[in-house]
Amino acid sequence: MIIGASGGSSFFLIIIVGFAVLWLLVVRPQRRRQNEQRRMMDELQIGVTVLTAGGIYGTVTRLEEDAVIVEIAPQIEVRVARRAIAGITRDEPEEPAEESAAEEPSAEEPSADEAAEEPAAEKPPEEVSSTEENRG
Repeated sequence: MIIGASGGSSFFLIIIVGFAVLWLLVVRPQRRRQNEQRRMMDELQIGVTVLTAGGIYGTVTRLEEDAVIVEIAPQIEVRVARRAIAGITRDEPEEPAEESAAEEPSAEEPSADEAAEEPAAEKPPEEVSSTEENRG
């Protein structure tokens, strides 16, 4: 009888460990995502730039109970379900391309000193295809 009783308790322990692992790997991350989605929905305001689940960027112009009116182009508005808002975009200041190009000269473009040393190459004359010769 002792052998049978210990086998049942180890099976019960395995079941408990399995549920704990399932909770850690599935339920907990899903709840976290739901809470983040709920927080994002609370942050929705008029004038905020959003990304829809379909990949369209736009600015919120009006909020409804179950929908959001998003302006995707000047004077073009679409009605989007609140669930279809994938995220709120944060506008980050972009670095001007001129500064990064000025810091490191690219390998494709010679520097001003190198360009002055090399004479400009002449363009070869354009070749006329045989079909154009036959026409005229």
